[in-house]
Amino acid sequence: MYRIFLVEDDHALAEELKRHIERSGHEVCVVNDCHRVSEECLACHPHLVLMDIMLPFRDGYYWTAEIRKRSTVPIVFLSSASDDLNIVMAINMGGDDFIAKPVEPMVLTAKLQAVLRRTYEIQGNADVVAFSGAELRLKDGSVRFQGEQVELTKNEFRILRTLLENKGSIVSRDALMLRLWNDDCFVEENTLTVNVNRLRKKLESIGMFDVITTRTGSGYIIQ
Repeated sequence: MYRIFLVEDDHALAEELKRHIERSGHEVCVVNDCHRVSEECLACHPHLVLMDIMLPFRDGYYWTAEIRKRSTVPIVFLSSASDDLNIVMAINMGGDDFIAKPVEPMVLTAKLQAVLRRTYEIQGNADVVAFSGAELRLKDGSVRFQGEQVELTKNEFRILRTLLENKGSIVSRDALMLRLWNDDCFVEENTLTVNVNRLRKKLESIGMFDVITTRTGSGYIIQ
């Protein structure tokens, strides 16, 4: 399940879109105050932003620029102004896709799923792994989230990468210990717990909470 932040000032349309997206299995946060779009977006911690262009006070291009100052979250534009100029401008402003109004539900679902899939599914040759609105940088072993960055130790990096490679599935403690210490004859089991706790604290230090879930008696999972 992914979290979508919906920026749409037409309340009836926003509720319709919210219901449709939720039927696809995702969570939806709808903007409350069009004066505070970027603040509400960052508070929602979304995996994707669905951004209307024609908004009161400031347009969607302005709010996209504000969000881009602190986040790399994918943004899909939604607008009745679907001429080529607006589409090109939307992409140039940092948008990842464009959906024309009136919205066809099947097109909406397909486009959102495509953006989420290419953003959050691991690519074997990628230098960056995107997850939960953050980036794990494979070259230097760091995590970047909403403008903040934290460096991971070798073991913390291996734990996080292993969990992301198996995203949505439980990784057993034995599998993690083998991945981390396959050259050692014996490692105390508590050592893994210490490393996972340190990783959690580092993620929390940049605003990422509840990323890694413990499944008692089984292992760990990133949803």
